[in-house]
Amino acid sequence: MLSFYMGQKKIFSTRIDSDRIKALKHLAVDTEKSLGDLLEEAIRDICRKYKQKTNS
Repeated sequence: MLSFYMGQKKIFSTRIDSDRIKALKHLAVDTEKSLGDLLEEAIRDICRKYKQKTNS
């Protein structure tokens, strides 16, 4: 895992649609990953996606 490249962990709070939370919890069980790990992966992916769009 790339955790050695990450900075200090901070608490981040937001509101998310309950159906999306339910789907994320199911995905966490299916993949045997934590909710935090899945959220960090999603954030990395979306940052990479938008970085590519601005560099094009």
